[in-house]
Amino acid sequence: MVAKEILIHTEFIKLQDLLKYANAVESGGAAKECIQAGEVLVNGETCTQRGKKLRSGDRVEYDGAAYTVNYAG
Repeated sequence: MVAKEILIHTEFIKLQDLLKYANAVESGGAAKECIQAGEVLVNGETCTQRGKKLRSGDRVEYDGAAYTVNYAG
């Protein structure tokens, strides 16, 4: 599975915000539900913390798609 690159301009992005930014979910409520249900992997491990700080190099997998976070500077 090829990961889509998500460019950020800050030090980190929260997991729920990344899912919304990448259009993987329709709303913050949907992001909260899928994260708390254990449907999201961060760096290969299930993550249930919607406020998890993702930094450059982190990989998120959800619903058959993968996203890699990169710092754009």
